[in-house]
Amino acid sequence: MVWNMAPLPFRAVLPSLGLMVLLTTHRTAAAPSEELAVELERLRVARGVPALAAGIVRSNNVLAISATGFRKQGIDVPATTSDLWHVGSLTKSMTATAMAVLVAEGRLRWDSTLGEVFPETAPRMHPDWRTVTLSQLLRHRGGAPDQEWLQREGLWSKIWEHPGTPLRQRVDWMESVVTRPPATQPGSRYVYSNTGYVLAGRMLEQVSGEPWETWIRRRVFLPLAMESAGFGVPARPRYIDQPWGHRWKAGVPEPVPPGTDADNPSGLGPAGTVHLTLGDLLRYGAFHADAGRRLAEGTPGAGRVLGPSDFQALHEAPAGESDAFGWRVVRRDWGGGTVLTHTGSNTQWFAVLWVAPAMDVAIAAVTNIGDDDGRSASKATDEAVAWLVRRHLVPRP
Repeated sequence: MVWNMAPLPFRAVLPSLGLMVLLTTHRTAAAPSEELAVELERLRVARGVPALAAGIVRSNNVLAISATGFRKQGIDVPATTSDLWHVGSLTKSMTATAMAVLVAEGRLRWDSTLGEVFPETAPRMHPDWRTVTLSQLLRHRGGAPDQEWLQREGLWSKIWEHPGTPLRQRVDWMESVVTRPPATQPGSRYVYSNTGYVLAGRMLEQVSGEPWETWIRRRVFLPLAMESAGFGVPARPRYIDQPWGHRWKAGVPEPVPPGTDADNPSGLGPAGTVHLTLGDLLRYGAFHADAGRRLAEGTPGAGRVLGPSDFQALHEAPAGESDAFGWRVVRRDWGGGTVLTHTGSNTQWFAVLWVAPAMDVAIAAVTNIGDDDGRSASKATDEAVAWLVRRHLVPRP
């Protein structure tokens, strides 16, 4: 059985743009598909993950959404589609979307440099950092370091032990990084870097005058009616009011109590600390799917938040590359050609999001455990997505 829900108009104001925007969106309380629930439970048991949830939306209609399993391994409290899921690096495209708002307002450019945005810090920067652009950081080509570099330089432990607010962590994080030489020559090659998104987040904060958390909630999450979106692990210590993250221990999921060790440092926010419901994740994916379809058709329509050129920058990879801003750009027949995707994990959760603009489709799957050597979490979510593709997008003989 497939449950459908008609689009629901939602009005929101983008204050600094001075526009009343009509967003075509959907309710997230659609009854789960019984057919999907059976398949998710089969996959969950086969892969041994504590909980598994997935859904698909097409043209703002929820075709199927369901959750199975448990919030905490060993405790009989079922996971639901209304639960909050940590989505790790899926945050990156959300940060890029927040940047696009500033670009649309003319307050920032995709080629704005660190030296331009931080003139007071520029004299202390290593010279190679001064010309690094926002675009390079968002495509992992700005010379920002990977995790091994941070550990080798002794910076990761300092970040973990930092007692300050997320904003203060990012200020000090940036200072520690840009006063050293870049890990690679900026623009020379791809290096996946959370630090690059921290630096981009600092550019947003410097220009907007607000912490990244405040800006992205006010200018992206609330206008898109993503009211569940927040930051860090969703559950409270000693409670099972939301799913807990898990690690693998001797092949068995081990719950990780909510607290300091349950997530990355809060200063990592722009690179990967968002949590939200599966419905709101689908809502976000549907927003990008609809915008991408309108961009391809040349019909911006009444529902757009950003202009066509903004989405072109967000969704398109340069020739010969596969990275847009927070998205991997690939081709899939089931998606009608070019599709966008990314995964996210803080090692205790795993999430994947697919956006197919040509089909006006978004598909998401989440679980509350990271991968082990057998890649159980990513396999479970990939198999859930594959089933939804076969069931809803591939014509049956």
